[in-house]
Amino acid sequence: MNDAARLLRALQFGDSVFPVGGFAFSAGLETAIAERVVTDAESLSAYTRTALELAMRGDGVGLIWAYRAAQADDLRQLTQIDAQVYARKLSSETRTMSVRMGKKFTELSAQILHAALLQRWLEQITSGATPGCYPVALGINFAVQGLSARDAFAVHQYGVAAMILSAALRLMRIGHVETQQMLFALSAGADADYETAAAMPLADMAGFAPMTEILAAAHVKATVRLFMS
Repeated sequence: MNDAARLLRALQFGDSVFPVGGFAFSAGLETAIAERVVTDAESLSAYTRTALELAMRGDGVGLIWAYRAAQADDLRQLTQIDAQVYARKLSSETRTMSVRMGKKFTELSAQILHAALLQRWLEQITSGATPGCYPVALGINFAVQGLSARDAFAVHQYGVAAMILSAALRLMRIGHVETQQMLFALSAGADADYETAAAMPLADMAGFAPMTEILAAAHVKATVRLFMS
């Protein structure tokens, strides 16, 4: 692939309109707004940055390790990584989000790329042998395409921020210009975040965010919900 094709394919699989259902989730923002944790642009930006830090030390690490395992065509290691990613998701909604998006992403990737490893991974998910978390599927996709782990990580982090900020447009009084300004500013830390995540052992994959977990637990029992998380 030339540089233009590589860029376009990374953009395709990282696009917010790629049909894996991300629009149905808010990454806890719905409850954060309801509980007045997020009230304005400043607190929304802080919430999104916290989510990116958690993603970097959690799913981002799992994604990079999955990418490496996919490069080695090591299905056994991929299954082990997937189990560890899934085990670190405390709330039922977070688990649901990851496995639903992961399965759909794998299905579409297999149909588009026709890669043997993606088909084998889809069979593992379908048979119940592995949960099939989204960051693992993303790592496999980029590895089989020959795209870089840095690109996969950037796409993942962009997806986290875009999910939250697009949900904010439907949940609070904020405009497109403000959310795009936030997205632009937040992207400045992507390279440093990648370097941190890439140097972490898989065993260190974790995110300590008690407030986020409390908000997720509260959302499960909410009587009125626009989003699934």
